[in-house]
Amino acid sequence: MNYKHLNYFWMVAKQGSIAKASEQLHLTPQTISGQLSTFEKQLGSALFVRSGRNLELTDLGRMVLSYAEEIFSLGGELEETVRNLSKDRQLVLSVGVADVVPKSTAHQLLAPVLHLQQPVRLICKEGSVDELLASLAIHKLDLVIADGPIPQRVSIRGYNHFLGESSISFFASKPLASTLNGEFPTFLDQAPLLIPSHTSVVRSRLMKWLDKQHLFPRIVGEFEDSALMKAFGRGGAGIFIAPSAIAQEVEKQYGVKCIGTANEINDQFYAITMERKISHPAVVAITQKARQWLT
Repeated sequence: MNYKHLNYFWMVAKQGSIAKASEQLHLTPQTISGQLSTFEKQLGSALFVRSGRNLELTDLGRMVLSYAEEIFSLGGELEETVRNLSKDRQLVLSVGVADVVPKSTAHQLLAPVLHLQQPVRLICKEGSVDELLASLAIHKLDLVIADGPIPQRVSIRGYNHFLGESSISFFASKPLASTLNGEFPTFLDQAPLLIPSHTSVVRSRLMKWLDKQHLFPRIVGEFEDSALMKAFGRGGAGIFIAPSAIAQEVEKQYGVKCIGTANEINDQFYAITMERKISHPAVVAITQKARQWLT
């Protein structure tokens, strides 16, 4: 069955004449007439009989038309379904969030994704930067949110997109804060301190700043997971740090008190992708929002 022939027949049957069908199909009447003749030869019988200036369907023609109506109706439904799918289809964004990135910061960075006009299904994975970059390299992730650019020790060809930075604030449980004497940052000397692990970029900045200030706190814990560090801080184990940009959220969520801010220490954030120019709409939304929020 040549469906082009069937379509010509269907249009002639609907319009009642070859001339009107040719206008709808933007073909010459001779072309349509020739195609109809070929179609009738394939079927072995006439589909139309002439009645004055119009064409009327034969019995075979009426039967063929009933099938044609169903076939092209289904074709129209298919086109409509495909159009709706293309409009409503969810984008999928797979994001790796480094353990050292505070959860509140990650939430602020990723929140715009869920407010795009096109629906997005967000898939989040946490882990070390090395693990996440390995997944990025084999395209299991669309991007990685980290506190620094791709480390030199990692041999992947990716691209660093700077999102912004925030100063660092110090937090303590209210009971612990009440025991601290003097002004900030002096009271940090010999105070219990919880710090990020060596995998965190901000750790080295913190240690250099403490050394420059001639402060020697007692380091009582090191953490790869920033949320676990805050949980210990909430329990009074020691003072901990977090970006000043989320200070209010940290105080509210963990019931702790901000006891000082070090503007000289910056916590930076990067989106790492395998593409030089960001094209994924959700990643574009993340970078735009981050650069407005983080200064």
